[in-house]
Amino acid sequence: MDQEIIEEEEAIAAERAAEAARLGVDMLNQSIREVATMKPAVCVAPDMPVRAAIERMKEKGVGCVLVQRDTKLVGILTERDVLVRVAGTGVDLDRTPVEAVMTADPESLSPDDRVSYALNKMTVGGFRHIPLVDDNDRPVGIVSMRNVVNYVVDVFRVEVLNLPPSPRLAARAREGA
Repeated sequence: MDQEIIEEEEAIAAERAAEAARLGVDMLNQSIREVATMKPAVCVAPDMPVRAAIERMKEKGVGCVLVQRDTKLVGILTERDVLVRVAGTGVDLDRTPVEAVMTADPESLSPDDRVSYALNKMTVGGFRHIPLVDDNDRPVGIVSMRNVVNYVVDVFRVEVLNLPPSPRLAARAREGA
C-alpha cells in the first residue's frame, strides 16, 4: 500500500514537472508586449540636466529614463549610471547634461520580440533594463528584469505564492516603506 502511494506521488510530481517545463517554454516564446507589468517609456532630452532626469526617475518610480533626440532613442540613463558616473564624482547635477553620463546607443528590442530575447540581452549584457523601440527607433517602452520576474510569478502563481511558511524565510517589513 505504501509503495502504491509513493508511486502515485512520483507520477503526480513528474506530471507537474512536465507541465512546468511546457509552461516555461511557452512563456519564453511570448512577445514582450505580453508581459503585463511592462511600463511605458519615460523619456528625456539629451540636454536635460542630470538632476532633472533623476527627479523624473523618482517622480515616475522608474529605474531608468530613455534619452531621445528628434524622437529617436540615443541613450539610457539608469540608476547604475547615476551610481557609477555621477555619485561622488563631483559632477554638477544642475549644469551637466544627461548625455554626458548616459549609456549611449543602448541595445534595444521591439515589443514584438520574444521574452527569451529580453532575458538573453539582460543575462549576456548584464542589463536590468532594455529599451523597446518601434520600427523607426522611437522609444515605446521599457522591459526590466523586475517585469520579467513578475511575469514568471504570474505564470507560476500557485508554485511561488503558496509556499508553506518557513521561519528562516519569514517576510520582514521593508525599510523605508
